[in-house]
Amino acid sequence: MSVSSWFSKMTGTALTLDNLGNVLELQLRDLYSAEEQLISALPKMAEAAFNPDLKSAFQTHLAETRGQKARLEKAFALLGEEPKSETCEAMKGLIAEGEEIISAEGDPEVKDAALIAAAQRVEHYEMAGYGCARSFAHRLGQEAVAALLQETLEEEGNADKILTHLAEWSVNPTAAR
Repeated sequence: MSVSSWFSKMTGTALTLDNLGNVLELQLRDLYSAEEQLISALPKMAEAAFNPDLKSAFQTHLAETRGQKARLEKAFALLGEEPKSETCEAMKGLIAEGEEIISAEGDPEVKDAALIAAAQRVEHYEMAGYGCARSFAHRLGQEAVAALLQETLEEEGNADKILTHLAEWSVNPTAAR
């Protein structure tokens, strides 16, 4: 089975899924694209946040996301590959949902609750992607790559916990008033 993006269709190249290494490479390309998109989206989310702790969480996660992109570049290098993006359509959609919230009219505290919901969808998508890629790398004996992916997986899980805490103890109670 061949998987192709608009770019690979134009150039006549496609990644063939005939071994787990190819699946890992496709996952890394997808994650790389997701991180690139988030590096553009997180400043907008931080700017839109009303709650100062939420604003800070988005800014902190932006710095982490830059580190995650760099970690993916190391993973590509360990695999003897150049960092490449395979456009992550799912992240594109998740970010579009966040942009709708940012542009919506309404109570800023209620918008913060919606921003957290959108951000948690992103975190859960990333956790699934990093978890699968880490498992593939481990299965292929690429332990250094698996360790890099595990580090990012832990950061994503922590970001999700921070968002949950903010939602449950600050943002949602305020938005419910």
